[in-house]
Amino acid sequence: MMASDNERKKMFNWQMKADTPPKPDDEEIKSALRHVTQPVFLLDVDGKLAVGKGELITSNQVRPPNTAKCYPVAAYAPALAPQSLGDNQFKKRHGLRYAYIVGAMANGITSVEMVEAAGHNGMLGFFGAAGLELDTVEDAVVRLQNSLKDLPYGFNLIHNPNEPDFEFALVELYLKHKVRLISASAYMRLTSALVYYRVKGIHQEQNGNIVCPNKIIAKVSRVEVAQHFFSPPPEKILQQLLAKNKITQEEAVLACLIPMADDLTAEADSGGHTDNRPAITLLPTMLNLRNRITQKYNYAHTPCVGLAGGIATPQSAAAAFAMGAAYILTGSVNQACVEAGVSEAARLLLAEVQQADVTMAPSADMFEMGVKVQVLKRGTMFAVRAAKLYELYRNYDCFDDIPEKQRHHVEQRILQARFELAWQETRRFFETRDAGQIKRALNNPKHQMALVFRSYLGRSSNWAITGEPSRKMDFQIWCGPAMGAFNEWVKGSFLEKSENRKTVTVGLNLLLGAAIQTRVNWLRLQGIRLPAGSDIFTPLRFSKIASLLED
Repeated sequence: MMASDNERKKMFNWQMKADTPPKPDDEEIKSALRHVTQPVFLLDVDGKLAVGKGELITSNQVRPPNTAKCYPVAAYAPALAPQSLGDNQFKKRHGLRYAYIVGAMANGITSVEMVEAAGHNGMLGFFGAAGLELDTVEDAVVRLQNSLKDLPYGFNLIHNPNEPDFEFALVELYLKHKVRLISASAYMRLTSALVYYRVKGIHQEQNGNIVCPNKIIAKVSRVEVAQHFFSPPPEKILQQLLAKNKITQEEAVLACLIPMADDLTAEADSGGHTDNRPAITLLPTMLNLRNRITQKYNYAHTPCVGLAGGIATPQSAAAAFAMGAAYILTGSVNQACVEAGVSEAARLLLAEVQQADVTMAPSADMFEMGVKVQVLKRGTMFAVRAAKLYELYRNYDCFDDIPEKQRHHVEQRILQARFELAWQETRRFFETRDAGQIKRALNNPKHQMALVFRSYLGRSSNWAITGEPSRKMDFQIWCGPAMGAFNEWVKGSFLEKSENRKTVTVGLNLLLGAAIQTRVNWLRLQGIRLPAGSDIFTPLRFSKIASLLED
């Protein structure tokens, strides 16, 4: 029989016994909220709030002796340490303490040092392999396997529609070195290389359990793409791999019983490749899609769904977990950290970013398709110049068809070289990377123009990485609006200075702040009015956070 409202109030009328009257103190309440490893009991003391310290009793228990007095509990928030946030299944699957991913930023911006820092502190980092040569990626694999051993780490695999052979070669490299976790990003469709990585080595144990050694965390912003990752590998691609003797018959059969991805990150408005999706609608959509497809295929293990894009403050991190995110993934804010593989000049620019200082620009890897990436516009002309190159490519069939005045502008201001010289430099790059592109360009002037323009877009990222002073106005710095939100939050704190920004310190502050914000929300939902500023969390140094978590 259901209890009435009054009966429920009596049943849960907790009180706290104290030998001395508790004193209402706003600062003590704020301090209690920050000690997230301890529960918070707020008492009603003559109509004012005070932190409860004493023995908790119920109203129907024997009254305490006259030397002690009981005070009604106005609100309660349980302990909520940062490591409690997120999905336990996700953390267990990847050996994590925190449901926190340091996302892969291309060209080694998410560096070995950054991945190491994350792994040693219970987080998961993905090395930014996109855009790098195979030997550079291999060096990073060896270094991380030697330094992290069994600690969590992963590598990026980006969709490369212009160079499918290179994508396949990178997968072969990962399989050779037994890299067991990758972040699959920017995919518009599943490729044979990605499916090959997923199903290679899959087998069934004697007890019937299916073991899939190669794990994938997909990063997706479109529903139609997410549907592919939540579903089993396509039969057509499996048969192609089988015909090429890349996989066995057993692997092809077992592949039909697993999803393409172990987990999926719903990527909202972010830096780099993005569809500028709003997180508040994207995450619920992905969760519902996951539930529907998981029910359809009756998987043994349900894929987890995390959130990325715009997460740069305690409030946004808390909101992500409140909406059901199994984990959060950060990108832009990490690029401003000292371990990031970018120049100090780039990090200083990032430390000054505001909300509106980002824009969309043509991407180097999908230039001809018109795909765009989100970049920094403050302090650099890259976005304007890249957009100009794409406009010319779209409107003309070869460089010589472009009006002389515009050709001169491209050569003098953007390429800073005659087109013929820029082509020769581009050609030398593709001689070792993909010689087929050269043959195609010699037969197609428009493709030649595309390769030269793509070369500018690709090198602009490297100029930001090396800090090339003569090319500062051409820096391509991938960045989302999260960077502006982060800078506003840390203003006036030690994290305002770029030299103090360390990956793990930033991550722990976000998680601790999210835990505090969540407890504040719990208390507010119980109908109380907290002291002004209770939800304000100023970043703390690593040592201070460590001491708080030891309480």
